[in-house]
Amino acid sequence: MSGLCAGRVVVITGAGRGIGRAHALAFAAEGAKVVVNDLGAGLDGAGSATDPAQLVVDEIVAAGGEAVINGDDVADWDGAQRLIATAVESFGGLDVLVNNAGFLRDRMLANLGEEEWDAVIRVHLKGHFAPLRHAIGFWRAESKAGRPVDGRIVNTSSGAGLQGSIGQGNYAAAKAGIAALTINAAAEFGRYGVTVNAIAPAARTRMTEGAFAESMAKPDVGFDAMAPENVSPLVVWLGSTQSRDVTGRVFEVEGGKVSLADGWRHGDVVDNGARWEPAELGSVIEKLIASSEPPVPVYGAS
Repeated sequence: MSGLCAGRVVVITGAGRGIGRAHALAFAAEGAKVVVNDLGAGLDGAGSATDPAQLVVDEIVAAGGEAVINGDDVADWDGAQRLIATAVESFGGLDVLVNNAGFLRDRMLANLGEEEWDAVIRVHLKGHFAPLRHAIGFWRAESKAGRPVDGRIVNTSSGAGLQGSIGQGNYAAAKAGIAALTINAAAEFGRYGVTVNAIAPAARTRMTEGAFAESMAKPDVGFDAMAPENVSPLVVWLGSTQSRDVTGRVFEVEGGKVSLADGWRHGDVVDNGARWEPAELGSVIEKLIASSEPPVPVYGAS
C-alpha cells in the first residue's frame, strides 16, 4: 500500500459490515487510525450489538493497524458528539468523517407508514447531519485557534437519491437530502479547511441483496464488480490530503467505474416580461420539455 492516509484519523459510521467495513479496512491499510462506529442493528434498524464493529477493529489491529470501536447511535445528538470525541480522545484529533450508516424500511408510498418514514429519514439524514455538525465544531475551533485544518467529510448518497427508486420513497428522499446537504456544507466549510463530497455507490450489501439479488450475484470467476471493496478506494482518496481541491461533488461508483453526477442545473428559460396567464403556459411548458434532456428513469419503473 502507498500510505496515502498515513497518520490521518478517520471516523466511519456504520462500519461493522458491508461498505462501511470495507472503508475501515481500506483506510487502515493506507495507514489511517480508524474509529469503527456501528450500532450493530439489523437491516431494519432494530436491535444493537457491538460484535460486528469489534470484529473489524480486531482485524485492523491484527494487521498492524490502529482502530477503536464506538457503538453510539449517529442520529442521536449526544451520541454523535461522543463519536467525534472518541476520535479526539483516542488519537488526538480528527481528519476525516465518512458518513455511511443507514438501514431500510421499504414500502410503496401509498402504504408507507409514518414510523417507517421517520425512522429512515432519521438514520440517514439526521445520521449524516449530527456527526457532520460535531465534526465541523471541532475543526472550526481548531481553525480559530490558528491550528492548520485539512479536514474531509465523505457522505453517502445513492442512485435512489439521484434518480428515485420505486418502493423506496423514504430512502430516496433521505439520500437526495444528503446530496443537497453535501453541496451546502461544502460551500460553508471551505473557510475552515474542510472539503465535503458524497458518493452514490452500487455494491452488494445487506441493504441491496434483496432488491438486486440476480444482478448482484457473485461471479464464479474473475472480477466481482459488486463487491463492497470496490467502493472504498474512491472514499480513501477523497479522505486523503490529495483531494483538498475537490469539494461539493457527488461521485457514482460501481465496480471499476467512477463518474461525476451532474446535479440539478438551470434549464432553458422563456421570459414573458410580465405575469403569465394560466392558459398561456401550456405551449410554453411543451416547448421547455421539448428542448430539455429527458430525465433518467426512476429505478424500478416499468
